[in-house]
Amino acid sequence: MSAREGAETKTQDCKENEGNKKSAPKNGKLAGLEGDVDLQFLLQGGELTKVKSDSWQKKRFYRLQEDCETMWHESNKIFRKNNTFSIDDIDSVRQGRESEGLLKYTDDSLEDCCFSIVFKGKRKNLDLMASSPEEAKLWVSGLEKVITHMDNLNSQQKSEHWIISCMRKADKNGDNRMTLKELKHFLRQINVEVDDTHATMLFERCDTSRSGTLEGDEIKQFYELLTYREEIEVIYGKYALTEGQMSAADLLTFLKTEQMESWSLEDAEKFIEKHEPDQTAKQKKHLTKDGFLRYFSQKEGSIFNPEHQPVYQDMSQPLNHYFISSSHNTYLMEDQLKGPSSTEAYIRALSKGCRCVELDIWDGPDGEPLIYHGHTLTSRVLFKDVIKAIKDYAFKASEYPVILSLENHCSVQQQKLMAHYMISILGSALLTHPLGNEMPSALPSPQELKRRILVKGKRLNKLDAAFNNNNTEDVDSVSEEDEAAEVKESDQKTKPKKSKIKLAKELSDLVIYCKSVHFNSFEHAKEKQAFYEMASFKESKAKNLADNSASAFVHHNMDKLSRIYPAGSRTDSSNYNPVPMWNAGCQIVALNFQTPCKQMDLNQGRFLPNGKCGYILKPEFMRNPDFLFDPNNLTKGPWLRRKTLHIMVISAQQLPKLNKDKPKSIVDPLVRVEIYGVAADRASQQTPHINNNGFNPTWNKNFQFIINVPELAIVRFEVEDYDTASANDFIGQYTLPFTSMQYGYRRVPLLTQSGGIIPSAGLFVHIMALDN
Repeated sequence: MSAREGAETKTQDCKENEGNKKSAPKNGKLAGLEGDVDLQFLLQGGELTKVKSDSWQKKRFYRLQEDCETMWHESNKIFRKNNTFSIDDIDSVRQGRESEGLLKYTDDSLEDCCFSIVFKGKRKNLDLMASSPEEAKLWVSGLEKVITHMDNLNSQQKSEHWIISCMRKADKNGDNRMTLKELKHFLRQINVEVDDTHATMLFERCDTSRSGTLEGDEIKQFYELLTYREEIEVIYGKYALTEGQMSAADLLTFLKTEQMESWSLEDAEKFIEKHEPDQTAKQKKHLTKDGFLRYFSQKEGSIFNPEHQPVYQDMSQPLNHYFISSSHNTYLMEDQLKGPSSTEAYIRALSKGCRCVELDIWDGPDGEPLIYHGHTLTSRVLFKDVIKAIKDYAFKASEYPVILSLENHCSVQQQKLMAHYMISILGSALLTHPLGNEMPSALPSPQELKRRILVKGKRLNKLDAAFNNNNTEDVDSVSEEDEAAEVKESDQKTKPKKSKIKLAKELSDLVIYCKSVHFNSFEHAKEKQAFYEMASFKESKAKNLADNSASAFVHHNMDKLSRIYPAGSRTDSSNYNPVPMWNAGCQIVALNFQTPCKQMDLNQGRFLPNGKCGYILKPEFMRNPDFLFDPNNLTKGPWLRRKTLHIMVISAQQLPKLNKDKPKSIVDPLVRVEIYGVAADRASQQTPHINNNGFNPTWNKNFQFIINVPELAIVRFEVEDYDTASANDFIGQYTLPFTSMQYGYRRVPLLTQSGGIIPSAGLFVHIMALDN
């Protein structure tokens, strides 16, 4: 079966009257992009220079394949199995010399000929050079159009894409037909293991022509048998009370009864008008089963509340009233001993909504300050290159302020150069003076600091000096940053005295609202620490305070900023659990963004709402000094809103194969549901595993959880491949705040370990929370 046969069978025979649906690509066409010059250019392909180093710059032919989903490229590697990559694997395309490799290995004059393809996960960038600026623009605009098209497909359409793609791969001889052998291969492709008897029965049921192959309508029937979902059939049948279909009134009854939604009849009619694929049903204002299935692939049917998708919180509170998405050792791509340092790491963190990045700066040769992990073999990157990358990417994902956390190890001369670079490169975005004309008494808000960059570091004098001539010595000594001192401690057998460093006035003056100070005690901080002064805590010290003095820590963080950082012993760039730190009101809980792990899943989930802007407003009981909240000792108060959470894990769809090199390798999936939050809410339950079915496993398993403090609770779904002999393998996960969940029957999208969406995979669940 060819690409044309597979795509047209699904998109024309199977869904003939789909109205404005974006169909699967067929024969080099994408709906809405027919005849597009950029798309035709990609399909024709062309020669590009692949840049890997000064000496390795080789011409290679690249082309978008007819499926419009896959890029093919020429390769001279003898044993290379696959010369393609999926459009879905691309994170972004950057025009110009926007990668470290292109900056290092190409000349300034080639700026307009260069572009980079940035992949999701840990795959290295593909740095390319076209023969002319015009050609580079065609490549970039064409790729961006195809990527946008794929991103705009809903999950149901992506599911169809995925199945059709697997059908194409199964058609080994390209004869537009599917034999029994090809059908078995196809089933393994989509992660279903069936015995020969069942496969033969399925095949014979669809082979109505008795030709020994499936084609045309027979493939359509096979597809419908394959994608039949009993759970959808049951729910739809219960509410489809008008001529065997759902009227707008029936849909409204379903939404109010099952989904706890407050839609109007007009809303229901608008949804049918927009999403019902059958024109006849649409004219009657009816929703067919296909239209009902599409509801679950839209944002309205997702577990994540679409009202929490944009910035919806009050952004006019002081900065310390927010949790702030924060990165540790941002410059590292891997571990802390010998991993590479890169501007790319800053770009990736900022693109994920991170609002506090760390710069570990040391004296470099030729008078140029460098960023790297001191006393290790990590590679080095120029400070000025990092500042340029921050300028370019600080506000692409979020308009709210970015904090540069400086760990300064430089001589006075190079500190002056650091200040010069920040002022000259960042320009008006850099905050160099307090807002307003009078000395403030509290931190400004994210709203007031929109598109501004703040510096966190040591300061020679009080902030008042900014309003009265700032008469300070040009150079003076200050105590070293706590984290920098810890690095020295770990290098020495005996604990050294707190060392002093010389600080240049030029650098000191750039520190406005985030002056680093040492933490002694909560009493000392209350009496002596100004609102613009903040302490950094090693994870062990923060955990000790969160465990033993949680209420005092919460109160401290009501008018001060606190930064938490991982222990220096985490040389593998692993992460600590951020949840206890958030429970204590700590705002800047810095994690190693370069390390995919459960802790980063929790961070991504915490900052998923509010436009993914990197700022989440803390609950009022963590902002109002009248409240005495203790996450470890739950007394009566506005935080205690006990609920019973019922979660039914019904089924999963199209889970990815983990071992694609072994055709007969099929996953045995199970689902684990975890609750994070205050200690009393921590819980985990899991389904049994299902053998040999990653395509449409069904569990219908009920779980019950008690949630005491909903405003701090986070819910995590993880799908694993069960293994009797070793630890289960990760398949996908999704994490979100309890307060951002929608009730009723919902689709849960699944993400990869690095946080990217798995296009066709998902869970189908039922959610209900009842007040106790």
